[in-house]
Amino acid sequence: MSKTVSIVTVTYQSEETLKVTMESVLAQTYSNIEYLIIDGASTDGTVSLAESYRESMEQKGIHLRILSEADSGIYDAMNKGIRLAEGDIIGILNSGDWYEPDTVETVINTFEKGNCDLLFANIRMYKKDHSSFIKKARIRRFQTSRDWNHPTMFVKAEVYKSHPFRDKGIHDDYGCYLQLAKEGYRITTLDKVLANFQLGGVSNHKSLKEAVQRINDRYRWCYRVNGYSRWYLLECIAIEVAKMLLG
Repeated sequence: MSKTVSIVTVTYQSEETLKVTMESVLAQTYSNIEYLIIDGASTDGTVSLAESYRESMEQKGIHLRILSEADSGIYDAMNKGIRLAEGDIIGILNSGDWYEPDTVETVINTFEKGNCDLLFANIRMYKKDHSSFIKKARIRRFQTSRDWNHPTMFVKAEVYKSHPFRDKGIHDDYGCYLQLAKEGYRITTLDKVLANFQLGGVSNHKSLKEAVQRINDRYRWCYRVNGYSRWYLLECIAIEVAKMLLG
């Protein structure tokens, strides 16, 4: 029996961004998918937009589940989606981001052929001027989020469920990845674009105050909580400086 992939999309007031995300799930070449929309009690048309895809999803064989209720933030909502997921493998795709058509098929083939607990791959990053570049997936001795792309990460369900996000800062997804790497879980990278990402979110705002907060969050709740060296503070600062200078 083929494996089921659960995809979790967290939404809040996402009426303007959710369509491209859901369309990319609907366009997958692999259809044994459980798709969970975890909404934070939106008051716009987010939930009705998600609901409008139910029939087309079901015709494709995709099981759509929509939950809309108040939560305490994005990672609380992600944890909720992971807990509810019934698939063998779990991926998280934020509203506004989108998969390549063969993403889930590629993931299934990799898990079946390889011996891994999680994988991640290249991502295409779009700037406001519509130009783009590819951010590569790598595993190196020195850990850096410049080598890691959360929208392309898929994890065995039992691993994700046993490692919930700490819900301490805006980089808790990267902190989870570092925890899994530190604990010796088997990680595979793919030199292939699996997802697309629009720059300009909360992690890219060019405010000095917010940059300092992001440095603190990344250093404390990604590196130090997982036992990484204090020298990683320099990495956290370097990333924010690069954002300020390069956008």
